[in-house]
Amino acid sequence: MDAATATVTTATTATTAAAKRIYIADDETNIREAIQTFLENDGYEVCAFATGDALLEQFQADPADLCILDVMMPGSNGFTICKEIRKISTVPIIMLTARDSDLDYATGLSLGSDDYFTKPFSAMALVMRVKAIFRRIEFDTAQAAASARVRPQPQTLGDLMVDPGNKTAEVKGRQIDLTPNEFNLLCYLMENSEAAISRAELLESLWGFGSEVETRAVDDTVRRLRKKIAGSTVSVDTVWGYGFRLKVKDAPHDKITPGVILSEEEADHA
Repeated sequence: MDAATATVTTATTATTAAAKRIYIADDETNIREAIQTFLENDGYEVCAFATGDALLEQFQADPADLCILDVMMPGSNGFTICKEIRKISTVPIIMLTARDSDLDYATGLSLGSDDYFTKPFSAMALVMRVKAIFRRIEFDTAQAAASARVRPQPQTLGDLMVDPGNKTAEVKGRQIDLTPNEFNLLCYLMENSEAAISRAELLESLWGFGSEVETRAVDDTVRRLRKKIAGSTVSVDTVWGYGFRLKVKDAPHDKITPGVILSEEEADHA
């Protein structure tokens, strides 16, 4: 790999041996360099590439802690690179795109990306998102360590069963395939079943995002989770203007304030 393909720099401030390594792939030099500068100033070790193929080659030889991929690049596009990385790693991936398309957004998340930015965007906001993702990973690692000491018991609601210890979920005894974000969301809703959980609480507890971060991660993950448990007697209902709750279909419920409760079908058409 030559110097024109990738730029590797270690920040001179706040960099330690434990600094997180981030790979960026974007064919727009000004965007690539701006992101690199902001991340380096925050103490990250950054390797920037003009193509996704170059990033993937380097990742296969020496994995990073997080990847940032532009969707439209020469050679393989960002979706293809995301898919290839997911075959070998669960490293966090953030997608960048010039098109504000729900299809692009859904495609990226369905392939396993963790979040999505539409150009133009604030480089500082991206850095904040990176920090939030690493905070979430630290939280998940701590939770996993705690679970190893005290193995959590499977939980059941209606015909839905979640086993946090084995990271599995079943509907009517049949296992369903969930992404890590979908599984974590289902576990959290299961632990608080029949209670309304706000979007802000879900973002903070599961994604590590504060209220200053704007993202559709919760709503998109809920939408995909609903499809995967569509045959269940349990549903994820929308509490309009507030958040979500997991409940057995047709079960009586108390009025939730604030907000109006919508069924899955109503919420999808709202």
